[in-house]
Amino acid sequence: MLYRLLADATAAAHFVFVAYVVIGGFIAWRWPRSIWLHAIAFCWGFSTVLFRIDCPLTHLENWARHRAGEAGLPPSGFIDHYITGVLYPESALGLVRVLVAVCVAVSWVGYGWLRRRAAGSTARLQASH
Repeated sequence: MLYRLLADATAAAHFVFVAYVVIGGFIAWRWPRSIWLHAIAFCWGFSTVLFRIDCPLTHLENWARHRAGEAGLPPSGFIDHYITGVLYPESALGLVRVLVAVCVAVSWVGYGWLRRRAAGSTARLQASH
């Protein structure tokens, strides 16, 4: 029971991480200091897909599922098991990857624009005093 709970909690954390990779740049619009955390998360997430780096969350979930007497994730991993073919058709994988990259790029460009705008407002405010 405890291992099953750990496996499910790990899967939930993995979903949150994947969502953060996609939308974390937009979160930084509100909390600007979080952009560095998002950059790190994006680099890690991108690396796991591009370079097929094994994710420790996948290993933890597999370990816990095996201890609970369940089958682990397939060798293709978390995204292929829980997301591809479930949230979007497998045939749309390339399009989804492009859309994720565009989403992250738009969030970062927007972040930069907002930071420049805020810096300009601060400079104008200081100049008027």
